[in-house]
Amino acid sequence: MVLLIILVLVLVSVALASTYRLIMLRRGGTAAILRVLPAQGGQGWRHGLIRYDEDRLVFYKLSSLKLGPDSTIRRQGIEIGDRRSPRGDEFDIMTEEILVTSVSGSQGHYELALDRGSMAAFLSWVESRPSDRTRRLPGL
Repeated sequence: MVLLIILVLVLVSVALASTYRLIMLRRGGTAAILRVLPAQGGQGWRHGLIRYDEDRLVFYKLSSLKLGPDSTIRRQGIEIGDRRSPRGDEFDIMTEEILVTSVSGSQGHYELALDRGSMAAFLSWVESRPSDRTRRLPGL
């Protein structure tokens, strides 16, 4: 009987987490494919949504039950690498209209795949960040 109660509680918890995650994803965002580097060939890509705010980009995997974002990239200190087209077995999950760029920050190294319009929005978000010199120090 206790085992059945525990099983029901686990199933209800999973259902609630799934519902919460679905609600979070349905709020909107930009469709993206992201992978954490280092990665081999076309391995490690995850579909999801990205959202921008003032200081960070957050990535939510479509196949995750985590209540918060799966990856976070801080805007300050972000470095954008070269852009490229998908190659090899990446075409299994991407089209020719997709651009892939490497992104490095204090949280790690990633590759981000976006369509051309979304890539332009991402680069605009990065380029419009305030410079380190114009940011005020706390307490001043």
